[in-house]
Amino acid sequence: MPATENSALTSFHAVIPAGGAGTRLWPLSRASRPKFLLDLNGSGRSLLQQTWDRLVDLIPAERIHVVTGAAHAGAIGEQLPDLTSLIVEPSPRDSMPAIGLAAAIIGAKDPDAVIGSFAADHVIDDQIAFAEAIRQAVAVAGQGLISTIGITPTGPSTAFGYIEAGALLDVEGATSARAITRFVEKPDEATAAAYVADGDHSWNGGMFVTRTSVLLDHLARLQPGLHDGLTRIAAAWQQPDRQEVLENVWPALTKIAIDHAIAEPVSLEGGMAMVPGSFSWDDLGDYAALQDIGVTPAPGTVWVDADGLTIAEDGTTIAVVGLHDVIVVRTVDATLVTTREHAQRVKDVVSALKDRGRDDLV
Repeated sequence: MPATENSALTSFHAVIPAGGAGTRLWPLSRASRPKFLLDLNGSGRSLLQQTWDRLVDLIPAERIHVVTGAAHAGAIGEQLPDLTSLIVEPSPRDSMPAIGLAAAIIGAKDPDAVIGSFAADHVIDDQIAFAEAIRQAVAVAGQGLISTIGITPTGPSTAFGYIEAGALLDVEGATSARAITRFVEKPDEATAAAYVADGDHSWNGGMFVTRTSVLLDHLARLQPGLHDGLTRIAAAWQQPDRQEVLENVWPALTKIAIDHAIAEPVSLEGGMAMVPGSFSWDDLGDYAALQDIGVTPAPGTVWVDADGLTIAEDGTTIAVVGLHDVIVVRTVDATLVTTREHAQRVKDVVSALKDRGRDDLV
């Protein structure tokens, strides 16, 4: 048992949905080698391994569950040799089916279980503050609410969604918990600046903590077809026909994110709460984010009246002349040139390559 685990976490399970290709980080991140399998911040551990490290410091390895696709199951097994619960989905159906299936499987074994979902590709720098936020979120979940961790903004980012917090809640063990008024999609710069100034808005880090029974009850009410399919799969999970049921039921499940399926509608009903996270956080969504966390240019880069970020996976020497805030990324089979301002548009390259039939590059 981890040294930091206490009685508040004895029924706590962590779910790591490991999917997506990180298209804004092309050409480093590909469908066959997504960003969660990469060490993007120079830590010596992949983003997935860093997520594992944060969680295994809080709870035993057997209560950490990873949900991924068949294409990445082998690599995940190699990177996480102590993982005992790997849930392989036949095809991507977004985060709600992935998290919902894990909840149904865990809840069938432990009806009192509380689960937290944590993306496989985020960077968090303060384990003590992270652990405290999880402890408070679990306390809130014990009251029948769905809790999420709101990240204190460090600036008016337009790359993240926001959470608008309401009044403080009276929850024992969660003195910082607040009601959620609403979730807000990625704003423009002026709106983001107003959000940061008012002190009532946090970045939405996509972390949700709740009792499995509460999540599944909401799912049955809001997405009954999805709920029925997931419970059918979960019922067969320990049976000989598991794979047959999974392959027959999974393709027909609604493809939807947990934010849209559960978080947004339940928040409008007063069923969600926010616990502030006082740690630094980033989802490393693009190359500008890599700069922001301190990733340095490739060794040997030649700058002539220029600056920015260079990455040379194949060791190529990169020279930049007369360009500022430039981003140059070189792999063995592709080169990206853009600017910090347009870092979010790198995903359009992936779309263009698919349109040209160049699936070998995506």
